[in-house]
Amino acid sequence: MRWPLMGETITFMDRVKMAKFVLTTKRFTNGKKVYDFEKQWSEWLGCKHSLFVSSGSTANFLLIAAVKEHFKLQPGDKVLLPGCTWMTNVAPIIQLGLQPIFCDINLQDFSFDYNEVCAIEKVHRDIKLIFTTHLLGFPSDCSVLRTIFPKALILEDICESHGCIIRSNFPEKVGSKSLGATFSFYFGHHMSTIEGGMVCTNNEDLYDLMRMKRSHGLARESTWYDVYANAYPHIDKQFLFMTDGYNFRNHEICAVLGIEQLKRLDRMNEQRERNYKNYCEIIKYYDRLFYPHQRDFYASSFCFPFICRKEDTMKKLKQVFIKNGIEYRPIVSGNLLEQPFLKSYSLTTTKKITNLDIIQKKGVYIGNNHFVKDKDMQFLHKIIGEVL
Repeated sequence: MRWPLMGETITFMDRVKMAKFVLTTKRFTNGKKVYDFEKQWSEWLGCKHSLFVSSGSTANFLLIAAVKEHFKLQPGDKVLLPGCTWMTNVAPIIQLGLQPIFCDINLQDFSFDYNEVCAIEKVHRDIKLIFTTHLLGFPSDCSVLRTIFPKALILEDICESHGCIIRSNFPEKVGSKSLGATFSFYFGHHMSTIEGGMVCTNNEDLYDLMRMKRSHGLARESTWYDVYANAYPHIDKQFLFMTDGYNFRNHEICAVLGIEQLKRLDRMNEQRERNYKNYCEIIKYYDRLFYPHQRDFYASSFCFPFICRKEDTMKKLKQVFIKNGIEYRPIVSGNLLEQPFLKSYSLTTTKKITNLDIIQKKGVYIGNNHFVKDKDMQFLHKIIGEVL
């Protein structure tokens, strides 16, 4: 591939750091390095608490499970979700007995179509939870969601949007003030811990509950360990379980790698943003081929999305990508409700043709990352002309 979705982010010095750690440590399981990585991540994001877990997907499940328990959500309570997101954003909702309500997306940030959210509010006034996705490096506007559903809890999936900012004059990273936000450190994302994820919160009690749930539900993970132990003196406090739980922990080697990668994350994101601005300029030349894509935000762009006006254009574009060694993907799930595992669910919409239909049939993306340089963008500009 001349232009893969992602290059190898693990440098030689990253490997040296991990090798030195492996040769000198006496502990590999969740310990001090995990704690250090969590602390540094919280400082970078600007939130109070972070938990390093085994993946972005387990971060989603852990967050939803803890929110359901802490806020006493009941089976069948409704959760608003975008119709284009990753499967493991939806799966925990169903697995934990909640009811997903799916909404169309917009073609600018690929989050909710906010007009459709207003229409849904008239039908489903009892939405208890909104799980928004900051998709592909583009920030969703949670302030609009709070206005429409002021009583709903709002959680944020930021698994492929590390460091994006909703407005240039409001420089807070998305997730920094969140009740709950999740991140992924999978190979193809902004930084890598090989496999791994982070769940972040500003709620002390929710953080404490997630700490226990991450490690089987054990009381010894809690800040109030002694309080729990004194309340149940007939149970050996070493194996005192205060809630249901899982083993979603990550380990020290991945934390060492995360600490090293975090040092470079802002620089890598700056290159992604430069590339994204170049991309926006390029597609202006081809407005009769593609829907425009530009907004007032700092993107930390994950990819270059091409939403074609015609299906034939997408077919030609894919042929050009294949011919020139450019790896491509659909716009995440496309219309997630077309997937077999969601065939019993339907979209709540007022439209005949939805934006989900458009990205399903006419959407494709190629990778944007810190390995993409100006010469690559010039090459991209040139080959898109072949579609014409």
